[in-house]
Formats: sequence, structure tokens, C-alpha cells
Amino acid sequence: MRISTLLTFVVVLIAGAGASAMVSAADDASCHFLPMADSTVDLQHAQSVGVLYSENTVNTLEYLERYHSVALNGAKHAGLDPRISQAFISSSDPKLAINWLMASLQQHFTSVTVYDSLDAVVQAHPDVVVMLDTYNQLVTKSNSKVEARFIAKFYDANLQYIGQAEGLQAKELPSVWVRGKAAPEIAAQINQQTELQVDALKQFDVSLKALVTQGQAGQVATNK
Repeated sequence: MRISTLLTFVVVLIAGAGASAMVSAADDASCHFLPMADSTVDLQHAQSVGVLYSENTVNTLEYLERYHSVALNGAKHAGLDPRISQAFISSSDPKLAINWLMASLQQHFTSVTVYDSLDAVVQAHPDVVVMLDTYNQLVTKSNSKVEARFIAKFYDANLQYIGQAEGLQAKELPSVWVRGKAAPEIAAQINQQTELQVDALKQFDVSLKALVTQGQAGQVATNK
């Protein structure tokens, strides 16, 4: 395919999606509370969970929605090979990670509800509060590093820290903006963005299962 066609699309993509202006999880003050001490509460399947989105997560969802919208609309006008268009569209699906993370939490707890503020969570008084922190970075003309980071920090009803589950993946992709590359090769490279996100989400699943299992083991030991 013509590299000029691909570059034209990417110029539109960058202009529409904008740079990922999210701060790192370590710097985002909204992705954690400041407990006085660690909690003695163990995680159990019977618990209710209230979920809050960190500032990272809100920004990430907005970033993916912009990227996805441009991928959907721009691909129609840039004359891209449909395999490349679909790779951009699939890898920027803003619902992929958030739906996966919520399903993972629902698998381990009796109820999972998303709240829009800390006040709302405090009023609802769930057994456990989860601060869900997510970050995605996708490929553009000026960026070849792809990253997916998913962290769930657990707190008890008094907002004391219990523990966290996480899945982290990052990779430098070979440049797709090279003349002479065939459409299937370019599409395969872009699809690595989706594969990397899925790998991080699977890692999150394993981490969450281990955290809940640890909590159940602690409860059993306490009851003996």
C-alpha cells in the first residue's frame, strides 16, 4: 500500500485523538487514599465492592474514545486497506479493558458497583472499596511504545489499604511507517496493541485471583 495514504490517516489520528496526557499511576494522587494503617480485613467472595475510577482511568477512557472515533471515521476517508483500518479500530476499543476488569471483579465478589464519587461510596457503605487505575498508550507517528497498565487497589469500609491486583505490559513496536511494507504486515503490527492489552488483562486476572485466595486463606486461619 502507499505509505502516503497511511501517513495521511495518522496525521488525522494524531490531530483528533491528541497526545495521551495522563500522568503515571505513581503520580496520580486520586489513584490511592492515605490510610492511617493497613487493614486487617480479608477479601471474601461474599463481599460487596464499590468501584471508583482514578483520574488516570477517566483520562484513559477519554483518550481511547478519541482515538477510536478517529479510527472509525478517518479510516472511511483515508483509503486505508480494511485490514489496517480494522486493526486501528479494534486496538483502540475503549470498552475492551474496562469491561474485562469489571467482569474479573464480578467473578470474585458478590456485587460490584461503580460510583462517581467518594461521597457516593461512603454513603453506600460497601464492604470493600476499589480504586481502579488504568493507563493505555497506543502507537502514533511520533510514538512507537505501546503500554497497558491496570491496577485495582483494595480498601476496607474505613478506607484502610488491603492490597492490590495489577497487570502491566509495555513494548516498543517496529515502525509501521516504512515504505514497501505490505498491508497484512502493517495490520499484524498494529494488532499487537490489542494483544498487549489482553496480556496485561490476563496478568491482572491472575493477580486478582491470588489476592482473593490469600484473603480467603487468612480468613480460614483466623477461624481455626
